[in-house]
Amino acid sequence: MSSLIKVEFKGLKGSAPVPKTLGRIDVPWADGVISTPAGDVPRVSTALRTGDRLGSWKARWGIGRMNYTVAPGLYAVGNPTDESPVFVSANYKMSFDRLRSELGGIEAWLLVLDTKGINVWCAAGKGTFSTAEIINRIATTGLDKIVSHRSIVVPQLGAPGVSAHEVKRVNGFRVVYGPVRAADIPAFMESGMRATPEMRRVRFPLMDRAVLIPMELVLWAKVALMVAAGFLVRSGLHSQGYELSNLKATGLLSVSLFLGAYIGGAVLGPVFLPWLPGRSFSAKGAWAGLALVVLIALALGPEVFGNRLSTASWAVIIPTVASFVVMNFTGASTYTSLSGVKREMRVAVPLQIAGAVLGVGLWVGGLFIS
Repeated sequence: MSSLIKVEFKGLKGSAPVPKTLGRIDVPWADGVISTPAGDVPRVSTALRTGDRLGSWKARWGIGRMNYTVAPGLYAVGNPTDESPVFVSANYKMSFDRLRSELGGIEAWLLVLDTKGINVWCAAGKGTFSTAEIINRIATTGLDKIVSHRSIVVPQLGAPGVSAHEVKRVNGFRVVYGPVRAADIPAFMESGMRATPEMRRVRFPLMDRAVLIPMELVLWAKVALMVAAGFLVRSGLHSQGYELSNLKATGLLSVSLFLGAYIGGAVLGPVFLPWLPGRSFSAKGAWAGLALVVLIALALGPEVFGNRLSTASWAVIIPTVASFVVMNFTGASTYTSLSGVKREMRVAVPLQIAGAVLGVGLWVGGLFIS
């Protein structure tokens, strides 16, 4: 086993130059470099800092989400040698952070692919966590000069984008599929890189669904606010013309009901997803919307909706809005496939458009008879 020389940042001054740097060194979560035959490899900490947690929180709310990335390349955890395992990750920083935070006590190399800032599973579906990128990244980092073995551990969720036999043919590296969750990596390594059936199982529990709610709220927030403003402005209509005084009563109520449908769908859909009736997400959303209508009527009384036409309008609008919002949650779930989503949208979107037209028509009609 050959040894690799560790060079701390404090000792870099006056040290001999190296061929190249294989990853980004000037980042707060790097705490040194490892000198290898192929160049300097940044060593990263397995302890997440406050800045890392704040960055993840911001990304959850869509703040700087598409720029929340790690420079592609090769990184080190601990003091790896040429016999240490190589774990492959996406350059979405939340994916990278989740991986490194679970490697405490493990000496390893991290091969980070350029997935355009997309997480492993989504990138595999979009074609950026791919065979070609793995082949290219192995070559550009000179991984074959750094490790004496010829195997890389690829996350199971990246499997749809990877042809293991092609990687083996071109680079000579065998692809070993790791567990679904990074938290299982220590046990996976202890068992000789063998995953149990439980490690292979994809779960989508409440907490995994709940952390996605902020992004669902942000996704269509601008459009929702514009539609809400439309309800506010048009609420001044009545049989005699237009009255600004209606904006305070009818307008604010309409805005509250519409935004309540939007927020309620984004929250109730993910939280109660397994228990909402129906297989399609649009149907689950419609049921969540109907539940909102009933809850509002029970809490505030059915008269809160206004006259009969207004009541009928919100009985259509709220489920329609919730149906649309929950349908969009398919992109974050483990339940659906691309073909299934397309098939659902062909049926659901025309029905949602019809529901929106009918609901708004009834609402406007309710203004003229109020």
